[in-house]
Amino acid sequence: MPRDAYGSDAYGIGKDRLLAFADAVTAIAITLLALEIRVPEGLSAGQLGHALGEVLVKVYAYLLSFTVVGLLWLAHHRLFSLIVEIDRATVRLELALLAVIAALPFPTRLLSEYGETAQATAGYAAAIALTAALLTVMTLRLRAGGGPPLVPEASPGRVARLLYANATLAVVFATSIPVAVASPTAAKFWWGLLVPLRVLPRWVRRQRRRRGAA
Repeated sequence: MPRDAYGSDAYGIGKDRLLAFADAVTAIAITLLALEIRVPEGLSAGQLGHALGEVLVKVYAYLLSFTVVGLLWLAHHRLFSLIVEIDRATVRLELALLAVIAALPFPTRLLSEYGETAQATAGYAAAIALTAALLTVMTLRLRAGGGPPLVPEASPGRVARLLYANATLAVVFATSIPVAVASPTAAKFWWGLLVPLRVLPRWVRRQRRRRGAA
């Protein structure tokens, strides 16, 4: 195998440096999300109460994006824990992924300020779906020949569970886009499907282990 097949020689970087860069981009994006939570200065007591009520919408958007970005960050590290070295395609996909993550404060702000509109809700869902889709593609490459080399612990089961988690996030937000066109409120409830879809497989695995131990 030629030495330039993997990232350390092809682009002058290695897996650890790419991970550090990804962590920095993610941290900055989350910080920018929090900076959107503010109230105008010089308000009276009555005006402050009204302003705080409006801030709750921004808090909801922040917590939602923080949760989603947190899930993506955890999945991202689980993915890289299965890789020995990075290849050119992984670097390119990673840069595309980080480009979308860095831009997430914009659709989050739209959701907090215009969340009752179909455009803002669908745009936010599309941004999250694109981010999760890129991570899903990176995970799919672990199952395909010609992808980056994997650690011995990268069993098919671990890869399959990671693929399910990433694909589920992508599908839930992607399918909510047409829902948002009809009803932005319904689309926000649609995002809640992510909870049972993520919890159910873990519950099934626990039940199987208990039956196997019995």
